[in-house]
Amino acid sequence: MLVATICAAKIVHGQTLRNFGNDPFQQVSHAIPNCPEPAGPRISEADWKREAHHRIEEGNHCYMEGRCRLANAYQYDKDIAEALQRRLETLRHTMPAWQQSSLWIMVRGRWLTVQGCVAADFDRKGFLGALREVPDVDRVIDQTTATPARGVPYIQYGDAVTNTSSR
Repeated sequence: MLVATICAAKIVHGQTLRNFGNDPFQQVSHAIPNCPEPAGPRISEADWKREAHHRIEEGNHCYMEGRCRLANAYQYDKDIAEALQRRLETLRHTMPAWQQSSLWIMVRGRWLTVQGCVAADFDRKGFLGALREVPDVDRVIDQTTATPARGVPYIQYGDAVTNTSSR
């Protein structure tokens, strides 16, 4: 279930990676073998401390600018994750081809980030458009590839510590 965040820690190069912000993050399909797992919201404690101020400021701007009814954009994430689960269930029937992918979705500050591997004929526009219809979603970010052997457009879980400077 997408609401359950991945809280498992992994130690890489002596650093523990965790989902410090409890951002909803879940693999929603797994049909393409050997698709590299994204780091998603799992970062080192040092990176978390560097991001904390920006995260607070970014979350509060939403309310101050009148784009959010709640005081912080991150307060929407749990509800968005639950609505996303319902939307994906509907899409299983109306757009079943998305299940022939290996996808992870992260919810963070009203943004959905879709990461993973898709078939060459995957209807990205239709699928991402359907995710934009989830209530309170501000943006949907596509970080998918049909050619994982050439690399992926996201930081991989195993490489997260060595690549944290690119976040």
